[in-house]
Amino acid sequence: MKILLVEDEQAVAGFIKKGFKSEGFLLDIAYDGQTGHMSFLKGSYDVIILDVNLPLINGFELCKLFKQQNNQIPVIMLTAFDSIDDKTSGFEAGADDYLAKPFEFKELLLRVKALTRRNLNEDKKVLTLADLEVNTTAKSVFRSGKRIDLTAREYSLLEYLILNKERVISRVDIAEKVWDLDFDTNTNVIDVYVNYLRKKIDKDFSPKLLHTVVGMGYVLRE
Repeated sequence: MKILLVEDEQAVAGFIKKGFKSEGFLLDIAYDGQTGHMSFLKGSYDVIILDVNLPLINGFELCKLFKQQNNQIPVIMLTAFDSIDDKTSGFEAGADDYLAKPFEFKELLLRVKALTRRNLNEDKKVLTLADLEVNTTAKSVFRSGKRIDLTAREYSLLEYLILNKERVISRVDIAEKVWDLDFDTNTNVIDVYVNYLRKKIDKDFSPKLLHTVVGMGYVLRE
């Protein structure tokens, strides 16, 4: 397991790193918000431990950035302030847990393990193809770590296609399973929505994933 710790107090950071190292965890440290964001973009982490009072970018704003770019990674926020208002700000920023200083390392360790277990269970509900991720619980979509905003109809179409990835899906199937309608051969509404979806998940990315099979329908595949 690999952890990113963003903490400007070197003594606290050293104490946390020593504890996790003794448990066999890998841990990177960033001492300010800007460096923490750069580390996040470059690395692949299972958990982020994030102080609130950070130089350059504060913890609340940094947490928002992390969650916008990949909301699958759990974030634990650390702070000397433990009022309800502070906790509310942390959770509204997207934090998954909140721990007030000072704390026992054992408590932090238990919280990290609990979050990663929960994340593993949620991962079972994440459908993937190449760098495309569809979370069927959160109804969220990411491509190369970037959030893709879809309408409810676009999301339903994508979920059906990724559940049947590598399989050619006819317009009739889409009409019945996604639209819950009898197929009308005189309408191009399905083709229109496929094009909407293609622009959002494929236009700015590679490889292209949503393909048209002439005379047969559509398929989601690499």
